[in-house]
Amino acid sequence: MSKKNKQPDIGDPIYTSVIDGLKNLYRTKIKPLEETYKFADFHSPGLSDSDIEAKPIVLLLGQYSTGKTTFIRYLLEKDFPGMNIGPEPTTDRFNAVMWSTEERVIPGNTAAVQEDKPFNGLSKFGTGFLSKFQCSTMPSTLLEKLTFVDTPGVLSGEKQRIGRSYDFPQIVEWFAERADMILLLFDAHKLDISDEFKSVIESLRGHDDKIRVVLNKADRVSGQQLLRVYGALMWSLGRVMKNPEVNRVYLGSFWADQPLQNEDTRKLLEAEMNDLLTDLNGLPRNSAVRRLNDLVKRARLAKVHAHIIGHLKNEMPALFGKEAKQQELITNLPTEFRKIHKNYHLPAGDFPDLERFRENLKLYDFNKFAKLNQRMVDTLDEVLMVDLPKLMQQFPLDVRAKPSEVELNPFAEDEDPNFWQHYAAINYGMYSENFATLQPVDGKITGASLKPVFMESGLAVDMLSKIWKLSDVDKDGKMDLDEFAIAMHLIDAVRNRGVILPDALPPTLIPPAKRPHL
Repeated sequence: MSKKNKQPDIGDPIYTSVIDGLKNLYRTKIKPLEETYKFADFHSPGLSDSDIEAKPIVLLLGQYSTGKTTFIRYLLEKDFPGMNIGPEPTTDRFNAVMWSTEERVIPGNTAAVQEDKPFNGLSKFGTGFLSKFQCSTMPSTLLEKLTFVDTPGVLSGEKQRIGRSYDFPQIVEWFAERADMILLLFDAHKLDISDEFKSVIESLRGHDDKIRVVLNKADRVSGQQLLRVYGALMWSLGRVMKNPEVNRVYLGSFWADQPLQNEDTRKLLEAEMNDLLTDLNGLPRNSAVRRLNDLVKRARLAKVHAHIIGHLKNEMPALFGKEAKQQELITNLPTEFRKIHKNYHLPAGDFPDLERFRENLKLYDFNKFAKLNQRMVDTLDEVLMVDLPKLMQQFPLDVRAKPSEVELNPFAEDEDPNFWQHYAAINYGMYSENFATLQPVDGKITGASLKPVFMESGLAVDMLSKIWKLSDVDKDGKMDLDEFAIAMHLIDAVRNRGVILPDALPPTLIPPAKRPHL
């Protein structure tokens, strides 16, 4: 199998323009809110320009001797500085393999302060971690497009945990947030998932779309054994990852200098390996979309975070009983989250992990928190609903894009001219029960009755206003069941498919009884 044609291409120069736009938006409109409400202390450090403009990062995770380092060696087709391959645990540090005109190893403490590298945020983990981090640089066509992060092999038992001077899952979570792809490598001869590896996988929650599973060294088992091993791996992953979707598992044997050993499975493994290389090949082309998507997630989290901090500040007494009230708020944090969710109509999925947030709150004096600044929140809404969609519109239509790649676009324009025809079938019956709970009068509900339902969607007010105008087909200021179904249908399209609303309601969405007679 040739790898010569698998080198990825960065793609259209328009991506540079988009990245520059993202840097400017974050610096001027998102970062000020993050700093005001201490977002970095509760979630992740602020982004630098180098974080946003960094080459796509591929993070490799797995237990020892699953072939992580060998996989990088296989792709580069030569050794890289600091490489250490062996049958026992040999990689004892995080190693970022990057492009440079010269081959060298940069110690972690130095790499973390270099402005041209996306690792400034690692400084918060201290020298205990930085002494176990390094950058290996070398000239390589592949590394001009991608950066690889090799990680120490995960072991079972307490021995490995005791020997580490840093929180392994926490470091993995930091890299996962910035990675474009996360490869979980398994050895076909040992599929056990240790306790620490389980905690590492759990730290990847929220990044499921980035995860790819690789069953490595698959040429060393027979076809019948491979079938059993594959089934066992899927069963083990299902217990740990607990996703409704089945994770894609690539089969392969990524030996740096050896041909595939089993003729019976050669064609299968070559096809699977080519699929994985094609997946890697698409990362540079989609990196700007991924950066935009990640910034959307971060902005949504920051918005909810600002409301939480502002709410807690507002609940504090002016003079007496401050300590008691703060402890009460921390204890009753689930209740406070529900209040914030209801009062501000914020999506429940954007709220942080409750227990982790509670532990962080114990370190702060709520009286020193900032009050909710509505102007900042409005600015953030403008970023989400106006600025980022405008950036997204700069992307050219890629007719070769796979559906999974298009779905990464959180503000996709109607790239398929027939989208609304495909999305036109409305099951009116599925909305009838919700419609009835709104207590319609003469078969219709008013805007006042419908407003709370609309606000639960988490969409911006101007977006909901447009949905109302599109759905009120007869323009009587009320909605019957058909119009209510249209409205909910449009909300679902915007929220879950990421499309932009049409300027006029497509004829296919208008109920036959309401269509104008020609």
